[in-house]
Amino acid sequence: MDSNPQARTYPDIGEIAFGRWGRLLVSVFLYLELYLVATEFLILEGDNMEKLFPREDDFDVAGIRVGGKQGYILVGALVILPTTWLRSLDVLSLVSLGGVLASIGVVVSVLWGGFTGVGFREKGVLINWSGIPTAVSLFGFCYAGHSVFPTIYTGMKDKKRFSMEKEVN
Repeated sequence: MDSNPQARTYPDIGEIAFGRWGRLLVSVFLYLELYLVATEFLILEGDNMEKLFPREDDFDVAGIRVGGKQGYILVGALVILPTTWLRSLDVLSLVSLGGVLASIGVVVSVLWGGFTGVGFREKGVLINWSGIPTAVSLFGFCYAGHSVFPTIYTGMKDKKRFSMEKEVN
């Protein structure tokens, strides 16, 4: 992006490197990844909320029968949807701060529960092989922030500090 100021996004880089087909291919894979990550997030949200707050009863939304997990997915989508309409990264950074504070709260809660004697006494297996795909997808979800790097870079006032910003994220 430093060598060519016209490159502002990954599709731009794909076009510079491989022409029109490179732009198309990079765009397809980038947007497919973003769609699948959003879908994965909503599924994880629905699964976790159903485990925390199990619901046996279904309800109707516009004449469609919705179960507990699907209801949590719909609510999660409705809560997250307005954040996609934000045009300013300044406002979005405040939303991100909320996520960081929530993560800190979860870590503090887990440590508090671990050190105050509350614990689990169940026996279990060392490795749950059927849970490996879920664990891998969770770790993959955590490292899917690379798609926003061009937006962060082009939005920075001092672009020389991008390498430091990249290390922090």
